[in-house]
Amino acid sequence: MDKTTNRGDSKDFGFHDEEDVLKTVLDPRNRIEFIRVIFPDILGRMMDFSFPVAELEDAFRDGKGFDGSSVEGFVRIEESDLNIKPDPTTCRVFPWTYRGFDADTEWREAVMFGDILNPDKTPYAGDSRGVLKRALTRAAKEFGFDGFNVGPELEFFIFPNDHQGTPLDDGGYFFAGRHGEIRKEIQLLLKRMGIPAEYDHHEVAHGQHEIDLRFTNALAMADIGMLFRYMVKRVSRMHGLYATFMPKPINGQNGSGMHVHQSLWKQGHNIFFDKDGNYQLSDTARAYTAGLITHAREASAIYSQWVNSYKRLIEGYEAPVYIAWGQKNRSAYIRVPRYQPGKERATRIELRSPDPSCNIYLAFAVMLAAGLDGIQQNLPLPEPVEENIYMMSAARQKKFKIDTLPRDLDEAVSLMEKSPLIRETLGEHIFAKFVENKRQEIEDYRKNVGAEYDKQVSEYEVKRFLPFL
Repeated sequence: MDKTTNRGDSKDFGFHDEEDVLKTVLDPRNRIEFIRVIFPDILGRMMDFSFPVAELEDAFRDGKGFDGSSVEGFVRIEESDLNIKPDPTTCRVFPWTYRGFDADTEWREAVMFGDILNPDKTPYAGDSRGVLKRALTRAAKEFGFDGFNVGPELEFFIFPNDHQGTPLDDGGYFFAGRHGEIRKEIQLLLKRMGIPAEYDHHEVAHGQHEIDLRFTNALAMADIGMLFRYMVKRVSRMHGLYATFMPKPINGQNGSGMHVHQSLWKQGHNIFFDKDGNYQLSDTARAYTAGLITHAREASAIYSQWVNSYKRLIEGYEAPVYIAWGQKNRSAYIRVPRYQPGKERATRIELRSPDPSCNIYLAFAVMLAAGLDGIQQNLPLPEPVEENIYMMSAARQKKFKIDTLPRDLDEAVSLMEKSPLIRETLGEHIFAKFVENKRQEIEDYRKNVGAEYDKQVSEYEVKRFLPFL
């Protein structure tokens, strides 16, 4: 059992270096007894283990060893030893106190992310976080961009439990519904960890919610995204409920997306802004957007990585099936939010196809790689489409040269397998393991589900995916 209590004057976030972290976590007044280290497997699921704070100084110096053979997409059993070296700048303290059955036994935990290393201290090729770090390093060294800022909108459902996808309200977009207080509690706890939100509301589907996080650099946001998903599930569980980021848990209702707002920065300036450009977008922003559009189909398996993801990406449920862009068009793959005078820093594009159950590190890395390819090749941006594409005739769609996203995971993985950009971005190890895992998922699905469920959510999907997504 645990309980949120006042923190006193302890420091919960904003650490600068190892000395700064050690000073706080080793201070007995803060009652921090354990360090929890978090990392993703290749599917983006949160993996973690803990160790006593007395071990942290050694962990900073030598890393903390763990067995990687049981982690999806990591190593074989004969090569199981891995190390994770905690990054002190990622340290945050969970804003609650744990209590045991003995009233005198209580403690707090700090949480950190880090770099996964081989036994010889070289970077481990299966580290998803390392993939994103490499992409950011390339953006800085080859293009001079010292900032890739992202702001995701994460949608989720709240259900009675992890096997029953039954909505608990009849609310709609900005309308009525229940559990607004759960959204507020999540935000307040995140705020105490130094993670600000910008917005929360009930979403379109019954029992569906959204909390938007304030934009920051992509690596920090990927870590924050992991903590966000953990916090949403934890707070819901403490209320006797279950939160899920499963893309499409209910037939006849909208699925959950993760729209990602993004921009490139250089020396404190938003490179996407140009006061004289159409939509106030710079040539760099236009080429970046063209890159995302050009690589949309081959990147789909990363942004929408589950069989169930493609039950969301169908017509009629506000999902971005069509690969086009516009300002007012919410049926398009990319939307450009309207410019507001004096808010040049907010100039950005919004990618609408990802869902919140993806591997957020790989997704951000692939977005950046696709955009940089557009810049490198100076790809032309197609004309914007401002009408509802769902209502367009086939002939009109052809006139605008509007392509569609893959119809299912099988098609998406086949396109990904042929993509040099995805292979290079992920690296051979993660690329091969990811494809292997997805091929097995597709095979298992086909053994259990008939073709009549091509656009419908099956009981098999609910039983398989709801408990962990």
